Amino acid sequence: MLPLLSTAADTVTALGGADPWVLADSQAPDTGGLAEFLRGFFGPLFLVIVSIVAIFFLFTREITRFAQFIILAIFIGIVFYVPGIIEVIAVALARAMGVSTE
Repeated sequence: MLPLLSTAADTVTALGGADPWVLADSQAPDTGGLAEFLRGFFGPLFLVIVSIVAIFFLFTREITRFAQFIILAIFIGIVFYVPGIIEVIAVALARAMGVSTE
């Protein structure tokens, strides 16, 4: 047996199961920290880009494009900053179409 695989097999055997998925279920990655890291990294970058583009539209006096851009930026910001909003929207749309979400 390969050395890399023998360690995994020994770990599975030590856990008392012959099923290799027992190890995968017990050591699932924690994605909560990753989501917070990405929000902390891309959040300020998103705000800087929105600010620069908004100032550009104001200086070129394109008020209609400015308003459209701000509405789009607010929508993207809500999806980005509010955790769980995608699930809430999906459940609301499913209920509106008459699909059971239970």
